[in-house]
Amino acid sequence: MTSPALGPAFVVLGYLLGSVPFGLLLARLFAGVDVRRTGSGNIGATNVARAAGRKLGLMTLFLDAAKGVIPVVGASAFLGAPGAPGPWAAAAGFAAFLGHVFPPWLGFRGGKGVATSFGVFLALSPWAALAALAAFTGSYLATRIVSVSSLAGAAACAAASATLHGASSPVTWTALAILLVIVVRHRTNIRRILRGEERRVGKG
Repeated sequence: MTSPALGPAFVVLGYLLGSVPFGLLLARLFAGVDVRRTGSGNIGATNVARAAGRKLGLMTLFLDAAKGVIPVVGASAFLGAPGAPGPWAAAAGFAAFLGHVFPPWLGFRGGKGVATSFGVFLALSPWAALAALAAFTGSYLATRIVSVSSLAGAAACAAASATLHGASSPVTWTALAILLVIVVRHRTNIRRILRGEERRVGKG
């Protein structure tokens, strides 16, 4: 396969890998639960943990993050420049994120993409991923609200990417695009946050 074809191939493969609904599959296989019909109806790690147990939630978190890491590492290995993430690596990571959020196998109704986007930036920009983790952890400890922490982490990742890589970098544009999608996917949560009705972990 020639180099011009490799870039689009990694984008397609990233989307297909991202679209694998690990949370749904694990909960069905090991707990007999369809997470789409339980709790928030989301296929991500938080709802899997609530519906099927913490261990399956952690497994989902790991696998959803891995979906973001793998296509970025692959595209970087074949198409990236030494020491600098290339546009195809960023595109493959973004495709994996979109695959998780909009999987064709589930009618394009997937998760919110937080774990997968974290995996993308672990491979694309580890320092931005660290900033996201720090913001997520700090917000969670302060509020015990996962949605608030997720939004804070995505915003911190975008800000750190712009600082580290510059406004014109594909890494920064990927972080901003992911932030926009995460905000849109959390719009119901945001309305509940503004009304003071969003669920806190360990309560209700």
